[in-house]
Amino acid sequence: MSFEQPLPKSLSPSRLQDFQSCPRKYQHASVERIPQPASYASAKGRFVHYIFEHLHRLPAPERTIERTRDFVDSAIEAVLTVDVRNDIGMDDAMLKKLLQETRAIITTYFEMEDPTAINHEGVELRLGVEIDGTPLFGILDRLDRDPDGELVIVDYKTGGLPNRNYDTSTFANAELYAALCEAKLGEQPNKIRLLYVAQGETIERSVSEVTIRARASAAANAWQRINRYYDDGEFPATPSKSSCRFCAYREICKADGVPVPA
Repeated sequence: MSFEQPLPKSLSPSRLQDFQSCPRKYQHASVERIPQPASYASAKGRFVHYIFEHLHRLPAPERTIERTRDFVDSAIEAVLTVDVRNDIGMDDAMLKKLLQETRAIITTYFEMEDPTAINHEGVELRLGVEIDGTPLFGILDRLDRDPDGELVIVDYKTGGLPNRNYDTSTFANAELYAALCEAKLGEQPNKIRLLYVAQGETIERSVSEVTIRARASAAANAWQRINRYYDDGEFPATPSKSSCRFCAYREICKADGVPVPA
């Protein structure tokens, strides 16, 4: 077969993750552009990210907990669209739950760090660059400058804490962001900081040149395969319990004869 849609112009960390999980998922999401319905978890993540983005766009002295709470109403309007509400079946009880959890996250966040003391290099920073012939694009939640003058990639997480046995995958997206920063800004971030704002815990990892090279190389390899599969007219499915469990395209794959695990 041949695709009617053009191949995406760049590869993002999240789309790379899709491809590495299952090339067929990348086909459905990025080539055929079949919409993925929102879930409560994804809506909550966007909701909280919206609030923290607007908080950190304020001048440092204005980043108070009171101003943060002021952004909740505009987040409802911006994030909880009719389509999102329909996707997740939002009713008054679910909205009440989301607002309660958001209030708790805001309180927890202010116990984790003092936003008035943070020096940003960028908030929702968009970076596009070509590395080893691979067009990469990513949006960083925050890029901070620490008191020692070093760059720190900061990423908000609204889900549960990861199993520490999976630290490699936990930091994979942010490590590719580090490669983007180095290529675009000419400066290697020193550290990655993941803020698990629903749990009140922070996980950090130092950034090494070896790791950055490995992430960039993996992206380049994936981009070559993506182009090859696109030219072939099909991306292979690699079903597994972990990759298929929460995939939005389970039923499509089943209809195509893919042996999707129960």
